[in-house]
Amino acid sequence: MLEILHQDQERLCLRADSESDTRQFGECLASALTAGDVVALSGDLGAGKTRLVKGIASGLDVADDEVNSPTFTLIQEYSGRVTIRHCDTYRLRDPDEFLDLGLDELFSSDGIALVEWADRVEHLLPRDVLFIRIEITSPESRQFWVEPRGKRSRETWLRIVEALRRTNA
Repeated sequence: MLEILHQDQERLCLRADSESDTRQFGECLASALTAGDVVALSGDLGAGKTRLVKGIASGLDVADDEVNSPTFTLIQEYSGRVTIRHCDTYRLRDPDEFLDLGLDELFSSDGIALVEWADRVEHLLPRDVLFIRIEITSPESRQFWVEPRGKRSRETWLRIVEALRRTNA
């Protein structure tokens, strides 16, 4: 079960005790995200970034088998209720390669951008972005730190908090 561990005016921390909890959190995020949102994901290898993306995609009516880590292709696009552009910066040699990916399209207002390993390119992300840091707390459980950075992401963050409250009610 998802559990809110901490919430203040600037961030939220929650715990997921299983992969299905991570997926549930992704689906909850999907209910709060709208076209034009940018979500920056960070965490160690195996933390669950792609698993979370699969949950978001599922919540936006994208089939599970369509979602893969774009480690080698760098950007994947999924068509659901809202277009998702899923980017993985893990294999980039330097941040300048991120610029070459076509950031105008990646961050286009007609879709949602999900950026894995966002901490590697943080200075190139839009100013208004929702940051999610994933920490491995055990082989099965994770902590998610969700922090809005900007007015738009703050509104999204408030919708996420409300969706989590409904889920846990």
